Amino acid sequence: MAFLSASKPSHFHPRNLSNVSTPLSLKSLFFFCSSPGSNPDQETAPISPTESTGPETRNVDPAATPSRSPRGKHRRLQKNPEKLEDIICRMMANRAWTTRLQNSIRNLVPSFDHELVYNVLHGAKNSEHALQFFRWVERAGLFQHTRETHLKIIEILGRASKLNHARCILLDMPQKGVQWDEDMWVLLIESYGSAGIVQESVQLFQKMEELGVQRTIKTYDALFKVIMRRGRYGMAKRYFNKMLKEGIEPTRHTYNLMIWGFFLSSKVESAVRFFEEMKSREISPDVVTYNTMINGYCRVKNMEEAEKYFVEMKGRNLEPSVITYTTLIKGFLSAGGVDNALRFLEEMKKFGIKPNAITYSTLLPGLCDADKMSEADKILKEMVERHIAPNDDSIFTRLLSGQCKAGHLDAAADVLKAMIRLSIPTDAGHYGILIENFCKAGAYQRAVQLLDKLIEKEIILRPQTTLQMEPSAYNPVIEHLCNNGQTRKAELLLRQLMKMGVQDPVAFNNLIRGHSKEGTPESASELLTIMVRRKVVSEASAHVSLIESYLTKGEPADAKSVLDTMIENGHLPDSSLYRSVMESLFADGRVQTASRVMMTMLEKGVKEHMDLIAKILEALLLRGHVEEALGRIELLMQNGLAPNFDNLLSILCEKGKTIAALKLLDHCLQRDYSVDFSSYDKVLDGLLAAGKTLNAYSILCKITEKGGVTDKNSYEDLIKTLNAEGNTKQADILSRMIMASDSKKGKKQAAMA
Repeated sequence: MAFLSASKPSHFHPRNLSNVSTPLSLKSLFFFCSSPGSNPDQETAPISPTESTGPETRNVDPAATPSRSPRGKHRRLQKNPEKLEDIICRMMANRAWTTRLQNSIRNLVPSFDHELVYNVLHGAKNSEHALQFFRWVERAGLFQHTRETHLKIIEILGRASKLNHARCILLDMPQKGVQWDEDMWVLLIESYGSAGIVQESVQLFQKMEELGVQRTIKTYDALFKVIMRRGRYGMAKRYFNKMLKEGIEPTRHTYNLMIWGFFLSSKVESAVRFFEEMKSREISPDVVTYNTMINGYCRVKNMEEAEKYFVEMKGRNLEPSVITYTTLIKGFLSAGGVDNALRFLEEMKKFGIKPNAITYSTLLPGLCDADKMSEADKILKEMVERHIAPNDDSIFTRLLSGQCKAGHLDAAADVLKAMIRLSIPTDAGHYGILIENFCKAGAYQRAVQLLDKLIEKEIILRPQTTLQMEPSAYNPVIEHLCNNGQTRKAELLLRQLMKMGVQDPVAFNNLIRGHSKEGTPESASELLTIMVRRKVVSEASAHVSLIESYLTKGEPADAKSVLDTMIENGHLPDSSLYRSVMESLFADGRVQTASRVMMTMLEKGVKEHMDLIAKILEALLLRGHVEEALGRIELLMQNGLAPNFDNLLSILCEKGKTIAALKLLDHCLQRDYSVDFSSYDKVLDGLLAAGKTLNAYSILCKITEKGGVTDKNSYEDLIKTLNAEGNTKQADILSRMIMASDSKKGKKQAAMA
């Protein structure tokens, strides 16, 4: 019975050769040396019967669909009526499999015939939809499955690795009155093999004998393909001998499979023995056989033997194919014979065999490894002329790196142009390789031109990007831009990189320095805030440049904030930076802020700039911030730095700040700081002149208790004033203190005499 296919016929394309019924596909011959699951090759192979063209599907009036559509869309559907099976497949894909959906399908379809059921199975969006539909039409009594629908669902489930379902469906077939045939078992054996479950494939093979299903060379070939792919060469030998005992003669395809499998397991002697046995049975090796032998010897890097079979192949009047030459090229490249690989490339062109994408994909990496970049450039230009793109896009990365390493920057730029002409997606990493090497060569203008394209097209932000730009690429160009007045452009690059998760401290610090240098400290400060929030390590020089930029713009308060951030981040400003910030704050009238900077400086152990410190203390006292000034004085004394108290007291008295002078003198007396006697008198005179008699009395008592000496006239004047103001008690106390003081002096002088 002929096979039925889906309404959409399969198209034969080199990329789909892995679906061909023979195990020897075009793609696998070349690559099976790197993948233990690949197969030997055939030059041509028929399309699988399950993919053959089937009958046309019917058209359905769109009015029969349960879903509503706008009137304009309805008219368009009438012009191009949708097929019934397509409507059902769309309904299954967009809705959950429920009784309601089943009723909708049943109302849509007048009757379920073989053609409709088969095409729905083929067109189902996924294997689960196909399995649900398959079981439903049978259980609902809408359709009795045939051999072809069973074969189709087994194929679908096998491809989706739902092998237990496929096995149950296969074993239940006789109960439904549908007889088995070999194709179904072969399909399931191959499906288990593709899933790597070799033992199940073997059990199915054995069960065929138990159930009386005839096994031909087709079944044995399927089994050999499965077990050889998994390296079970010993098992393959046993079943090969069993096959011969059963009287089943091996074919050329059988021997090709066995040879391929032995080479896959590096059993070269066994492969050669089967090759000779093949000839002894008068089965002529074909191109696939020789390709397999050549490929096998290339795997073990025995290029002498590989070339020997190539010569033998031509001696039998078998024309080498592109696969043959590609295999030899790859073999010589892996064995380090790049010149021989190029020789075979020229030979194949000479005989009119055009290299294909696999050939180029094999050759270019080998040329890069051998530093044959001039030859690689020629090959790439040839590919562009023929508009052939390699199978592996990573080849372009190697070409870019190789040309740059060789110093061929123009050729490297041509690689990027070739990618664009071949419609290969260009990633940020490709641009990065060129930008990095242009910067290394001092060709900054070319690097910036590439960067402009990168930023403008937002290539960094493409979601499909697989090759990101490396720090070694973007940091040099960012530094160049920041050093040449183009920090804004550099920031655009970093902003895009940040969206991709980049938090490079070198880039951030360069940008801060660049903005500071260009007089835009606000932008630099914004970046610094981001760094602090994201815990990106900052450099001291970046902070310094930002502080200096703020000072230049006359914004000392912002400079002080950056200074604080600098210290919080573990950097120690130098002495001159402290002075610059304090001077700027002081000049701006921000005395208290300057005082806080002074305190920070002292706490960090910087003991300089006493002239500026004296000015700050003086300003604090004159402005009435006495307690703050006294705190700073205490900090100075702890660091061994004594301010000029006499000068401060003198200035305060001259400026009429008698209360500030009083507090300062009181502080000095309490801590026994050295103050000149004349300063006592100045403070007392100032207090008396200001009418602050009691204050003068209080401080004079303290001076006396400390043994201080002042002009006796000061005592007498103060006593008179106290009596005049009615403070007789204080005057009396002061008089007695003077008398006691004179008595002590007399006794002391007598003792000394």
